[in-house]
Amino acid sequence: MEIDLSAIASSEKFRTWLGVSSNQDINFKLLGHGEYNLNYRFTHPISGDELVLRIPMGSQMHLDNQVRYEYQALLQLMPSGRTPKPLYIDDTKADFEYGFLVMDFLSGRSLVYETDLPFAAACLADIHNLEAPAGSHLISPKNPLSAILDECHAMFKHFNDSELASPEIKDMISSLLVFGQNIIDRSVCIDERCIINTELNSGNFLVNDDGATYLIDWEKPLLGSPGQDLGHFLAPTTTLWKTDTLLSADDIRHFLEIYCRSSKRFDDVLMLHDTTMPYLRMNCLRGVTWCAMAWVEYQQPDRLLRDDFTFEKIKFYITPEFLEKLRKDYLCV
Repeated sequence: MEIDLSAIASSEKFRTWLGVSSNQDINFKLLGHGEYNLNYRFTHPISGDELVLRIPMGSQMHLDNQVRYEYQALLQLMPSGRTPKPLYIDDTKADFEYGFLVMDFLSGRSLVYETDLPFAAACLADIHNLEAPAGSHLISPKNPLSAILDECHAMFKHFNDSELASPEIKDMISSLLVFGQNIIDRSVCIDERCIINTELNSGNFLVNDDGATYLIDWEKPLLGSPGQDLGHFLAPTTTLWKTDTLLSADDIRHFLEIYCRSSKRFDDVLMLHDTTMPYLRMNCLRGVTWCAMAWVEYQQPDRLLRDDFTFEKIKFYITPEFLEKLRKDYLCV
């Protein structure tokens, strides 16, 4: 989906920030989109710098000002050197119906699990090593695991309430959610807080030939446990989202070992493993309940952002076969 950006291109405020005259063209080219955001690439007419225009079309976190939340998070993440640099924000909606921000363009390809796990581990460690500034605006759940489970129940409600959804799948997901409290009860509680991304699929990493690796798409950052990010990154519902990769126990152990080498917070791999695994299991529940909610949203004819590949994956994640695999291999442990 593309939208008319002429109001942004002609905005006097935007052009003043760019330092360009009214007769200099600004050409936006669709770079990609998520389920709730659009991203366009454009070249500064004078400097030639490559920039990204990001437009949040909604808020999964139910925020009144999604774009401001993302912009401030990116400011706090700049010292890591691993994230896009935020350059401009307009959340007034005076010239355009959505808020938007501009950030620098970062090059790279999507992460490949079979070869790039060391790069991802070092990237995440550098981000997690940052100390969030005092008074950070970021949401910080009191009990992160419980917050994820609450989110799962809220997302599943959309599916459970839908007359279009399969009763069999409703029952299967309901039975999986019972495991949530067990995960919380058996978890190792280490209240180590830092800025976390919470959306770590392979397409959100940019990897370069020299190993330089960046993490983009900061739609849902929190102040939370590093284990939450690591668990999400390693979960089967994440690795299978854009690829056909399932990580083995040895892959997970190797990744955590490399992470520890760069981490200022963890030097004990066993402790990090025990902290991460409850989040990995909980993110299996989060993945399928998000897909259940998204499946309902995709039934709406007026949905703005649609992607055929994503919809096929959504449908796969709520099949009886996949749900049973999660129950047997990841939740019944």
